[in-house]
Amino acid sequence: MNTDALSDILKWLRLKAEIYVHADFQGCWAVDTSGSRKVPFHLVNSGRSWLHLEGQEPRLLSAGDLVMFPRDTTHYLSSESLCPTPALVEETLNNQGDMGDGQITGLACGFFEFESQEAWPILDKLPDAVVLELSDTSRLGNTRALLQLLIAELEEHGPGYLQSVNHLTHVLFIHILRSQLDNIGSGLLKALFHPRIGLSLSQIHSQPEKAWSLELLAREAGMSRAAFASEFKALTGKTAMSYLSEWRMLQATELLRSTNLSTIEIAERCGYLSEVAFRKAFKKVTGTAPGAVRSEGRRQDGQAQL
Repeated sequence: MNTDALSDILKWLRLKAEIYVHADFQGCWAVDTSGSRKVPFHLVNSGRSWLHLEGQEPRLLSAGDLVMFPRDTTHYLSSESLCPTPALVEETLNNQGDMGDGQITGLACGFFEFESQEAWPILDKLPDAVVLELSDTSRLGNTRALLQLLIAELEEHGPGYLQSVNHLTHVLFIHILRSQLDNIGSGLLKALFHPRIGLSLSQIHSQPEKAWSLELLAREAGMSRAAFASEFKALTGKTAMSYLSEWRMLQATELLRSTNLSTIEIAERCGYLSEVAFRKAFKKVTGTAPGAVRSEGRRQDGQAQL
């Protein structure tokens, strides 16, 4: 299944997900969770909320709607269509959402984060704010069911609910990505779900040590060499061999940081027959030497243990 390509990327990037606010807001209130350098999201459990983005008209979110910010775009959620002030955000925080009489809005606020330090462009083609109008019961039935379960876990506080919420939030991230496939024309995310290119990506991810060539990848995808090369570049913005090199170096970086494998052992796991060839390729792709990455990893481990 070509969706395994996405699973491989998420595994290597070590996706983390967490909901850190689940509260009711009443009166004239506003919240702002931008600036974390993570991927924040908000779910309107009940009531309604206005979404404010710079340079755009405010957008009304209803109960069941969800918004995610792939690039941590500055934003506000508030009770009013008029853009709030930072002072109102601070006051709302200090009063724990109790800002007087009026409609009550339930919000669940969280974030997605990649623990790996290596950037991977699965979010690059998404808009600044991804809004899923799940209040529209004719759309995204599975995602709505997932969110209903998530909200139930948050509200019931049963044994193990924190772990349950975190795992459900991981699944939510994948549902959000799937929902955007029809809205983007190119990019790595689109390529991951392409019936032929996605298959080749999955093979690269699962067998980086294999002696892949453009001809072999095209043959495995059931395409001509020229058609495969053209389609791969159009979707990902990279040549197939460049992508292969970058994926190998992503894995090599992880192994250098987290294991005691020798450089030649890591080289072989990443498809290189000699340490010299691996070091040259690593420096070309990452801009640094394998030894520097390993030293930095050990320094960080030492600091973490202090």
